Amino acid sequence: MITVHFVHGARSYLPELAAYQAHIEHLGHAVQMHTQADTVPDDARAVWWICGRVPSDQARRLKGAVQVHEYASASVAPLAWLKDRVKQWQHPVPDFRVFQSDWVRQRMGFDHAGPDAVPYALRDMGVPDVFLTAQALQPPEFDLVYLGEMRRLLYFLPLLHTLGQAGLSLLLVGDVPAALQAHLATLGHIQSTGRVPQDQVPAQLLRARAGLNLMPDVLPLSEQTSTKMLEYLALGLPVVSNPYAWARRTAQAHAGRVQLLDVQATAAQWQAAVQGLPTRQTDRQHLQFLSWSHQLQALPVWGTLFGDGS
Repeated sequence: MITVHFVHGARSYLPELAAYQAHIEHLGHAVQMHTQADTVPDDARAVWWICGRVPSDQARRLKGAVQVHEYASASVAPLAWLKDRVKQWQHPVPDFRVFQSDWVRQRMGFDHAGPDAVPYALRDMGVPDVFLTAQALQPPEFDLVYLGEMRRLLYFLPLLHTLGQAGLSLLLVGDVPAALQAHLATLGHIQSTGRVPQDQVPAQLLRARAGLNLMPDVLPLSEQTSTKMLEYLALGLPVVSNPYAWARRTAQAHAGRVQLLDVQATAAQWQAAVQGLPTRQTDRQHLQFLSWSHQLQALPVWGTLFGDGS
C-alpha cells in the first residue's frame, strides 16, 4: 500500500480532493492531506502538489517520491501571464502533470514535445455520483438557485435587481460575504442558506426550478469549467447563464438545457427566458460522464503512482 500525500492551499475550495481520496482508497492505497509541504514525511513515496507554488527545497527533500503537479486553473489578474511564467520557470520537474483542460496546459506554457517530455493528463471537474440520482421531493420553491463563490455576485448587482423586477425568486447556497449581505438586505426576492454540508447540496439546489450560472467574462475564468453548472445539469436542472466562451461550448454540448442570456437583458427578457426553460430531468444516466468516478477512472496517472498493479 502506498500513501499519496496531497499538498494544497488551506484557503482553496477543492472538491476534487474528496474524489481523489475516495478513488485512491478504492484502489487499496491511502491518502494524507497537507496544507504545508514541510509536514510531508521524508520517506514519502508519492506526493501530489496542487499548484500553487512548489517549493524547490521541499521537492528536493522529497526526491525519493513520485511527484505529481496539478494545475486546476491558470493564474488570475493582476499579472496573470507573469505568474504563469514564473510557475513554468521555477517549478521543479515532476514525474507527471495534470491539467484541468488543454487550454490551461497551453496557458501555463508547458511544452510536452520531445522524448524527455513529462507525461501529462487532462482532468476536468466532476460531480459526486449522488447528484445523478438525487430527486426533488416537492415542487420548486424558487425560480433560480445560485451555488458557490458569492463574491463574484458583486459584479452582477444590477442583474440581481433585474431579477426582482422580473418577479423571479433566487436562492443562494453558500456563505454570503458581508459586502454582499448589505446589498441583499434590500432585495426581498433573494434568500440564502449559508454554508451547507456537501451531502445536503443536492436537496438545496432541487428547491429551485433552474440553476443560475454567472461568471465575469475575463480570462482565465471565461475559459475554465464552472463546476456549479455541471452540478445543476447533473441534478437535472436547466440552466440560465451569461454568455462567455466555456458557457457557449457547454450550451452546445447540452442542447436545450442551457439558456444563454446577456447580463444587460431586461426584466421582461429574464422572465420570458425562465418561463421558457424545460422541466427538470429525472433520468440522468446519460450524464454519467460528468461524475468524478468517470473522470478519475481513466486517468493514466495511477500507473505512474502505483505501477501496473494499481
